[in-house]
Amino acid sequence: MIRTKVKLAYITNDSSRKATYKKRKKGLMKKMSELSTCCGIDACAIMYSPYESQTEFWPSLLRVEQVLSKFKMILEMEKRKNMMNQECFLSQRTIKVVEQIKKH
Repeated sequence: MIRTKVKLAYITNDSSRKATYKKRKKGLMKKMSELSTCCGIDACAIMYSPYESQTEFWPSLLRVEQVLSKFKMILEMEKRKNMMNQECFLSQRTIKVVEQIKKH
């Protein structure tokens, strides 16, 4: 059976928009659970909703904080990998200039 392409548009009816939101949220949570289970990865979701006063976290606030801290640590390691001091920069620049001179 061929699926038709769904036209994405803002749902103007409030009750149908809220029902659609709940259905899609449930589907998203199921997909996140499947992804983390089947692939063995850490996954989290943070959802802000106009229908609920509190922010929702999946799977829990503690797990979300752990995943985010792990992500921030990776970012810090990537930043440090590309950082260099004045001495390293000048030595690399010197090597590049020497290689360019050799080519010419």
